Amino acid sequence: MKVVGLTGGIGSGKTTVANYFRDLGIPVYIADDAARELMNSSEEIRKEIIGIFGEEAYNGKQPDRKYIASRVFNNPEQLNLLNNVIHPAVAKHFEKWKNTQDAAYVIYEAAILFEKGGYKKCDYSILVTAPYEEKIKRLQERDQSSVEEIQARMNNQWDDEKKRKLADFEIENLQREQTQSAVRKLHQIILKSGKN
Repeated sequence: MKVVGLTGGIGSGKTTVANYFRDLGIPVYIADDAARELMNSSEEIRKEIIGIFGEEAYNGKQPDRKYIASRVFNNPEQLNLLNNVIHPAVAKHFEKWKNTQDAAYVIYEAAILFEKGGYKKCDYSILVTAPYEEKIKRLQERDQSSVEEIQARMNNQWDDEKKRKLADFEIENLQREQTQSAVRKLHQIILKSGKN
């Protein structure tokens, strides 16, 4: 079964694009959702995260996301430590999930597909882009974040230019109909491709 990586910078609308693939009957795995679920349910991950950030990282069995976010925000070393716990667990979880799917291909949606080398395990990768001003607008509406907060989060990800060099396909997510049309075209390309 083919694995198609789907990524894009914060505010690009990867989830929207993922949902369009879902509408076509393609199973979609959202790495961030899986990471959240594993942080809640895995005793092993809980112990490792407490080992890095201290007891305050969890309230009982629930991770204190605000506290963890404050520790990794603008701190690449701490963020890296967290990613080194979460990413291998998500990769293992994805493999199990993939083996239960029945489709020509699956979508693996991850914010940092290129940054962590996850794209190398995919048959194809799709980069979702949107103009900078549009991303800022979407994030302000969605999270009520300040421009400074949004830019700080963007700085933790590669820019589109760097990702574009590694992506097999690109979808600009600006107008709904165009985005849906681009997804349908890509769906056909992937179905017809002989690449395994």
